[in-house]
Amino acid sequence: MFTVHTLNQETPEREREEDGSLPSLLEKYKSSPPGDPNPSSSPGSSMDTQIIYDLLGENAWLYVCSTFAVLWILVWLYRDNLEIEEIMDKYVFVSGCDTGFGNLLCKKLDRKGFRVLAGCLTEKGADDLRRQAGPCLKTVLLDVSNQDSIQKAMEFTKKEVGDKGLWGIVNNAGRSLPMGPSEWMKVEDFHGILKVNMNGVIGMTMTFLPLIKKARGRIVNVASVLGRVAANGGGYCISKFAVECFSDCLRRDINYFGINVCIIEPGFFKTAVTSLDPLERELHRLWNQLSPEVQASYGDKYLDKFIKVQRLIMNAICDTDLTKVTSCMEHALTSAHPRTRYSAGWDAKLLWIPLSYMPSFVVDIGLKLVMPRPAKSV
Repeated sequence: MFTVHTLNQETPEREREEDGSLPSLLEKYKSSPPGDPNPSSSPGSSMDTQIIYDLLGENAWLYVCSTFAVLWILVWLYRDNLEIEEIMDKYVFVSGCDTGFGNLLCKKLDRKGFRVLAGCLTEKGADDLRRQAGPCLKTVLLDVSNQDSIQKAMEFTKKEVGDKGLWGIVNNAGRSLPMGPSEWMKVEDFHGILKVNMNGVIGMTMTFLPLIKKARGRIVNVASVLGRVAANGGGYCISKFAVECFSDCLRRDINYFGINVCIIEPGFFKTAVTSLDPLERELHRLWNQLSPEVQASYGDKYLDKFIKVQRLIMNAICDTDLTKVTSCMEHALTSAHPRTRYSAGWDAKLLWIPLSYMPSFVVDIGLKLVMPRPAKSV
């Protein structure tokens, strides 16, 4: 009976000691002697840290990291939604405004209050845009593959902006064709695309840079998801990889002067660049210029199979909502804290960008499964 009585006496004490409730823990730390070598009884931050560990248990760091991640996301979202002021006093130059992204962006920026300067390749494109926009939008003929044309556009812009400088330039002009197997190309086919997509971006940026530097403005370069994954032969992927590299180098060089460089990476959208008829005409032209030996190595049916695959891809993933791209461009120009890269389109976010982080053999296998096999492949 004596032994049983002792156990009954100790049991409530043990239960109270093992009680993990907040009041019990606080009472425990308050009653600890000041000289207790146990870190849990140390005053100040050590005691607070031990209380947190006892309350959260073994998953303390998980809870702390999760809280930090949530706070980081909230702060990022807050900063991402902050916009610049005095939009109506800012000038923006956009290239490639005859159709597509550039044309739509000019109209959006004009409605928002920017003073838009639109570079168009043709008179018809310039006239059509002026009729659809407000009086503040002005156009200038521009061929980005011609440095003299770029210089004239810069002189026109310099007169318009005066001492205010140029707030933003959007290097949107580009071409995609010819596109196809690399062996089908001639050197001139590569040069034609690089002259517009790569040299044009560099020429426009470097020529307009003094005006942008004066306004501490923005440079927005339109690359592509095919600047992250080389899925096609020809000069297009090469040029877009070059735009990515040039933009990264430029951003790191001039960020000291308050200039932001942003890269737009659209997925596949229904524009003149992805139109099937010109693509198929170019593929037929490339095929017809091949020697009989090269044609025989691919086989008579290869061209038809290749065109069929292109049709399936374009019809399956091309998005008709161009505002997904122009909204990224607009954010790059209006945000107080613009992003370094913008991925536009579901295929960019879910397919191409993830693929770009995978080992090369994954992309190689994927393309082999999709593309037709040459007749004399080994």
